[in-house]
Formats: sequence, structure tokens, C-alpha cells
Amino acid sequence: MEEESPRPFGRLEDRLGHQFANPSLCETALTHKSWLNEAPGAPRGNNERLEFLGDAVLTLAVSDMLMRRFPEATEGDLSKTRAVLVSESGLARVAEDMDLGAWIFLGRGEEQAGGRARPSILADALEAMLGAVYLDGGFGAARGVVERLFQRKLENAELGARLDFKSRLQERSQALMQQAPRYAVVGQEGPDHDKTFRVAISLGGEELGQAIGKSKKEAEQSAAALALEKLEGRAG
Repeated sequence: MEEESPRPFGRLEDRLGHQFANPSLCETALTHKSWLNEAPGAPRGNNERLEFLGDAVLTLAVSDMLMRRFPEATEGDLSKTRAVLVSESGLARVAEDMDLGAWIFLGRGEEQAGGRARPSILADALEAMLGAVYLDGGFGAARGVVERLFQRKLENAELGARLDFKSRLQERSQALMQQAPRYAVVGQEGPDHDKTFRVAISLGGEELGQAIGKSKKEAEQSAAALALEKLEGRAG
């Protein structure tokens, strides 16, 4: 945890652009279930319920912004764009930019396993934080936080074929290495009606990242986006 300010979560609130009237909501949003497993007498719950709410708030806010930014776009293009923006990897990068991991309450085992940098924990905490802002200040406040955190990504959002990260990666990998990337499903979670897939992507025998999605295609697109970012970073 970071050093406390006069407001317990003051610096985090500054990064969010929202000051909590009820700081306990912020505290709950930052509480991972592993922390409560080691503190069973703690009065507050973990952040899973707020994560559920925050997921819906984020989806609505991003959908609204995309509708306004691309008034002529088709439903299919808007859906693809939104899926990339709110993917686990996309949310984790936003959380990393605001150093959210430093504020999360984690159990000792999760801490030692590198949980503060784990994309799934970061993404879940960010969604929980948005759920907490919604309960604290309403949808207008939550939308303002989404705009603040996702502004640059929304400005750079592209529609249509440009969002086909798999095709772009295929072209890039062929040009650089004369090889095609490989995708592998390395995990599945949830019941059949609400399953998520984890896909690993590798190129030339090197794993370039993993991503999850509600379908194999969505997970592959998110993984391809991660791989593209790494390849372009090396080229730069």
C-alpha cells in the first residue's frame, strides 16, 4: 500500500478524478478475495460484486462514447472496437498506467506470487473501482472517470478492418520473420453459458503474451493486439 494522505485514498482519487463521499466503497473495490481469506473477521466484503457492477458501467460508458465518436459506424464495428478497449489486457494496461496495483489489498500468498502485476487482478480491480464510483456518485461520475482514464485509447480507436489485429499481426510477422504466429487455448473458465477462454500467442518459439475473451476469437484478437504492441515496441 502507498503511504496514506489526509484522505486515505487521496492520490488514487486524484488519478481517478473522483473524490469518494463514502471512502468505504473505494476500500471494498480494492479488496481482493485473497486478503479476506487471511482476515476472515474483516467487516467488509471483497470486490467481486463491485466488479460485476463496474463491468456493466464500463460497457455502457464506452458504448456511449463510441456511438458519439463514430456516428456512422455499424453495430459490428462498434462491438469489435469496444471488445478491444474493455478486454482484460486493455483494462490491465489502464490500471498499470495509474499504478492501481500498489493500492490493492492482497493476501500474502497472492502478493508473493506477483498478484499486484497480474492482468486479471488489475482488470478486476479497475472494474470494481468503476462500480464503486457509480454507487458513490452516479453514472455521470463514473462516465467522467472512464473518459479520463480511456481518453487516449478512445482517441486512437479505429474501426473496421484495421481492428483485425490477427491479420495485422500476420502481415507484420511474415515481413519480420517469415513466420506465422501460433495461437493456443491454454485455459477455460466458467459454465457453458458464460465461458471465458485464455489464449497464448507465440512467434518463433517465443510466447508474446496471453489474453482472455468470451470466445476463442475474441481472446485471439486480444492476444494478437498484445503481440503487435510488443513487436512494434521492439521495432521502435
